[in-house]
Amino acid sequence: MPARLKDQYENKILGELKEEFGLANSMQVPRLEKVVVNMGVGDAIGDPRLLEAASAELATITGQKPCIRKARKSISNFKLRAGMPIACMVTLRGQRMYEFIDRLVNVALPRIRDFRGVSPKGFDGNGNFTLGLREQTIFPEIDMDKVANVRGMNVTFVTKFNGDVDANRALLRKMGMPFAN
Repeated sequence: MPARLKDQYENKILGELKEEFGLANSMQVPRLEKVVVNMGVGDAIGDPRLLEAASAELATITGQKPCIRKARKSISNFKLRAGMPIACMVTLRGQRMYEFIDRLVNVALPRIRDFRGVSPKGFDGNGNFTLGLREQTIFPEIDMDKVANVRGMNVTFVTKFNGDVDANRALLRKMGMPFAN
């Protein structure tokens, strides 16, 4: 069964964006390529079990096993050596991507305390939008009693439409992203 958001994109959003930006071909319309969720665990330098716990939480949130990222270079002030495990990340595509976006927009973001919308300044000009979340407990899949440390995460939406920030913003807005005015 296809994801609700993917079905909505193919049947409604695609036509609206094509008409709004005056595009001749439906292949020119901006679309999501992937969503990357990254959780940095700086405390893992002293205690590697923290990275395992963060990895398990990220797997619960996304429904996919995260890959462990290692430090690229040494930083002596942080007691960090090149090759030490420091973060975990997941790349979501297809069905899982649309399901994650649907849960993020409709369930998790409204649970943020004093939420007034997502800042529209997260676009980088290359078709990517990055959203920072302060804690993983906004997702209902996470059991609050089992969380040892509150961790933040970055969610990056990568689109197949480079350049025009307005088109990418319109795509995410029509998918339900609540941008602040």
